[in-house]
Amino acid sequence: MAGTNPRAARIAALIQRVVASSIERELHDKRLTNITVTEVRVTNDLQIAKIYWTQLGHEGKETGERKRAQQALDQAKGHLRTLVGRKAGLRLTPQLQFVFDEVPGEAHEIEDILALARKRDEELAKARATAQYAGDADPYKHDDEPDDEADDEFAAESDETDEDHSENE
Repeated sequence: MAGTNPRAARIAALIQRVVASSIERELHDKRLTNITVTEVRVTNDLQIAKIYWTQLGHEGKETGERKRAQQALDQAKGHLRTLVGRKAGLRLTPQLQFVFDEVPGEAHEIEDILALARKRDEELAKARATAQYAGDADPYKHDDEPDDEADDEFAAESDETDEDHSENE
């Protein structure tokens, strides 16, 4: 899309400014309240411009408001394309496609998941602060410490060999 062609990126930024300001100032449609143009992507051949938008809705009524806003945007598509053509000065004005942007809603869900994970991490840190070892703090043998079990095994082996010698005599 607009990542490889700098001209397409410039036109996408221009389209975003024109469409956003037109929705706010010129289109007096109540269905378009609380609409935000989040991103515009233009194909490298400048034929199609995908306009991503989102809307702050009332709790429980988001889907209905979104459908009405999509209808209003589709009805205003021709007028907005004319405005873009005038401002851009292009020979061919890109065809406008309005796409609802799911990313902000998904970002809120991810933020909620991260907040829950942080809360669990804090609880775990509190549990670790008061935790105690079930056995020794360090159950592993180290080379610098004397090996008590090895001494015990050596003593047991020497006792057995002494008994074996005494039986043979």
